[in-house]
Amino acid sequence: MTEQFDQKVVLITGAGTGIGRATALAFARKGARVAVADISAAEGEQTVAQIRAAGGTADFHRVDVTKAAEVEQLVADVVARWGRLDVIHNNAGITNENASTTETTEADFDRVIAVNLKGVWLGMKYAINQMLAQGGGVVVNTASALSLRVLPGSSAYVASKHGVAGLTKTAAVEYGGKNIRINAVCPGVIRTPLLTNLPNAAELEQSLVALHPIGRLGTVDDVANCVLWLASDQAAFVHGSLISVDGGWVAQ
Repeated sequence: MTEQFDQKVVLITGAGTGIGRATALAFARKGARVAVADISAAEGEQTVAQIRAAGGTADFHRVDVTKAAEVEQLVADVVARWGRLDVIHNNAGITNENASTTETTEADFDRVIAVNLKGVWLGMKYAINQMLAQGGGVVVNTASALSLRVLPGSSAYVASKHGVAGLTKTAAVEYGGKNIRINAVCPGVIRTPLLTNLPNAAELEQSLVALHPIGRLGTVDDVANCVLWLASDQAAFVHGSLISVDGGWVAQ
């Protein structure tokens, strides 16, 4: 797979931590030039530093994925830097406060939808326009196991991730004939800072592990490996798919 990504230009949002960082590091190890995008400059620069320390090529771009002008400029800056955009991984995402549908606040609902759903749409909008201009490309979105089922207390998050699934499939039908492949990964519960930073993370872990028949939580590398496969020529006939990386959670 090294040859397939050698000198390819890959843009990853939410690449400062977790799945995004793991995917950025993995693409860089395979020879890609990686645009690391995140709202946190400190975390994004840490990802870039790790890539460069390992001999890879990367630049940091600060972006708020909920702002159209910033996302449009992000894509323009990447293309100005490296001449094209071969892969975008729309990965930036947040969780919501645990609350029932009626107890979810408007502010929390709007925040989750803005980052998780609008952010993916904006990334697709501007990346696909560039890919149309250059003759092709690959889009991989981070959806969720909760794009395929529900979890009480997470209505805003579930709604946002169901939306990502719909965006992914719709765009795949719209642009499949334009040499642009579009898919999404659907992770189960992954051990990331979003999880470990929760105040009751240790108490939650046993119940979260029980959701997955494989008997463990996922790792960021589990997801990164699937993203790289979807972006590679090995997945050339995979299009409009929601690929579960969830230890069997959705299979139950």
